[in-house]
Formats: sequence, C-alpha cells, structure tokens
Amino acid sequence: MAYIDYIADPTRRCAIVAHRGAWHGAPENSLAAIENAIAIGVDIVELDVRKSADGELFLMHDDTLLRMAGIDRDAETFTIAELQAIALRADDGGDGRALTDQRVPTLKQALEIIRGHIFADLDLKDRGLFSEVAACARDMNAADYVDLKTTVTTQEHVDWVNAQDISGVPFLAMTRFTETGTGDTLALLSGIKPFMSEISFDHIETIESNRAAFEAAGMALWKNTLDMTSSGEWTDTVALADPDKIWGRLIDAGISAIQTDQPAALKAYIEKRA
Repeated sequence: MAYIDYIADPTRRCAIVAHRGAWHGAPENSLAAIENAIAIGVDIVELDVRKSADGELFLMHDDTLLRMAGIDRDAETFTIAELQAIALRADDGGDGRALTDQRVPTLKQALEIIRGHIFADLDLKDRGLFSEVAACARDMNAADYVDLKTTVTTQEHVDWVNAQDISGVPFLAMTRFTETGTGDTLALLSGIKPFMSEISFDHIETIESNRAAFEAAGMALWKNTLDMTSSGEWTDTVALADPDKIWGRLIDAGISAIQTDQPAALKAYIEKRA
C-alpha cells in the first residue's frame, strides 16, 4: 500500500511515528534504528537528511558529529567515505554512550530497507534539497513510501513548495492551528493540498471542533509528543505516566499520527485501546 493510501484509510489505527528511528538499543538515524522500528511494528520512521561534502545524501540530525560520534566538526564537511568510517554512539548519543558497529547511513541505504516494510518521513536539514531528495526517492522506486515536509504558514511558503520538483512524492505541511485562525490556515493549505500536516495548536478543543473541516480537506493530522519545548504539555514523559491524558486525548480529538521517542509504549497503548 502506498503512503498516501495508508494515511487516507478511514479504518486504520493511529499511526505510530518513530522519531529518528526506534533508537532505544540502536543509534538514532541508523540502519539498526530503522530495523528496530520495523521489528516493533511502527508505521512511519522519521529520518533526518543532510548532504556530504562529495554530494551524497546521508542521515544525521545535528550539524556536527559531537553528540553521536564525539567529533566536533560539521557533518557536511566529511565525504561519505569518511562518514561511513565513523562509529556511532548508542541510542541518542552523548557523553558516556558506547560506540557501536553502526555507521552513518546514506539515504539510499535507508530507502532500500524501508521499501515494502515501513513509511518514512524525511526531515531535510536544508530544504534546498527538496528536489534532489525527491529525485533520489523516484530513482530508488521509493517515492510512494516517503514524504517531504517543510513549514507552511504563509503564501510565500506555498509558492516555494509549488516551485519544487517533487512530483510523485507526498508532501506534508508543518503548520499551526488556532481558535480564530483555523479557517485561514486551511484556506492557505488548499493551495498545496498536503496529505497530512504536522501540527501545533493553541488548545486541543481547536482540533476537536474543526474535525469535520480537516476531514473535508482530506488532510490527516500529525502531532509530536516528544520531550521538547515545541510539544507544549503533550510530551512522552507525561504519556508514559498517563497515556490516556496525552495519547488518548489526542487520538480522541482526531489526531491520527503521533511522533514519539517511545514507539513501543505507544504501540502497546494503541493495541490496548483497540
């Protein structure tokens, strides 16, 4: 099943998105983290994409390799051969994390693994790579299984996305909905028709009360519950203690994709609800 068709299926459960892969037990953004996500039964894996000094697309979140490899140098100044000679630290890295046998993967290596097994949300650290990453996905026959995303809050953002050559690759908008601005935001998004939006909001009631409008737009809603400031009160830490308060409330309001650093726990909760 193609990514868009999966998301549009009204009978599916809430999609589980593994942030930087299922990295408990494997370095984030590694091939092993993707394989862990597949093994858990996660629906979508979020991966961070950069470009090496010699033009190869690879996976890495941070600007430098300090956290994940103990090397304080910009990741994009390395060639891909140099990157793939560097051992990655376990889990989400940092001092005290052991080095593993995992290396920095190329996007092509990741696309080989995901095809037919899991969908991928590609978070480009330089949105100027949009067309290049889309071309890579098409060349790898993986365009049906990935998305590209960027912020869409202005007409200029819409115009920029429409100017990119991403044909065949689903587009996900990152945006915000508020009590008084939801109509205007939906009107803006109608110029680009994202199949899904990664959202923030002022109040959960804003999402709940506009559920019919989101469905009419043919747009699913994705919410992060990562332990980050941008998640507000909707965090994994609170969800682990009281999943009904966070994950359950979001699902009941109409959120149908949740990105988490706790994919196994979210999967267990969703299955228990079912």
